[in-house]
Amino acid sequence: MTLELIAAPSPNFDARRSPPDLILLHYTGMQTGEAALERLRDPEARVSSHYLVEEDGRLFQLVPEERRAWHAGQGAWQGETDVNAVSIGIEIVNPGHEWGYRDFPEAQIATVMALVADIRTRWSVPDARIVGHSDTAPHRKTDPGERFPWKRLAEAGHGLWFEPAPERIAALGQPLGPGDEGLGVVVLRSALHRLGYGLMPGGDYDDDTRLTVEAFQRHWRPEQVDGVADGETRARLVGLLQLAQVESVTGVLN
Repeated sequence: MTLELIAAPSPNFDARRSPPDLILLHYTGMQTGEAALERLRDPEARVSSHYLVEEDGRLFQLVPEERRAWHAGQGAWQGETDVNAVSIGIEIVNPGHEWGYRDFPEAQIATVMALVADIRTRWSVPDARIVGHSDTAPHRKTDPGERFPWKRLAEAGHGLWFEPAPERIAALGQPLGPGDEGLGVVVLRSALHRLGYGLMPGGDYDDDTRLTVEAFQRHWRPEQVDGVADGETRARLVGLLQLAQVESVTGVLN
């Protein structure tokens, strides 16, 4: 697919301190794409992204990839707390959970997938660093959400995905949820932290844990987003950690 960029410069950016190595996907969460584009270019709003993808597949470039756009806000991934400094931000037009969340049209997803592939020809972005806004900020963001086709993106070679066998799910026993404590919760929080979430190891199944589990489910177990770490959720987490480890070792060897 040939990408056709529509220039729509935003004044809202500054200098990077290092090359980008993370791709962050958003939905716009506004009633129209036109309103979102206007806001991302408004100097008083002080927000922007590198790209915006309309529902009909049109692709707007707002900020050069070499510059630091202002799309991530407060958050963290894999120990990095200035997510804007290391990421390329892609806003995907969708009203979001507040205004009538809906499926992403085929033309739009085709453009997003082609754009992610294109970005990775210029920058070294590991699969484990292709994530959503909700992954970096579970306490305040839900985008691009459970309707985004993360599995399809990963099957195209961009991002992580893992589906465990039924016996692997059954082996993990009873679900963990709000109010629980003990070794199982400690292990869960540590695993989420190792994957990249800002949740710190230790502690009990508090509200931060619940929100982080919801964010994980929006990305990697979208069929049921309830903040409860059942066997399937934990099995997927373990599998993803193994994939991320293989990717890390492969990167070192290459």
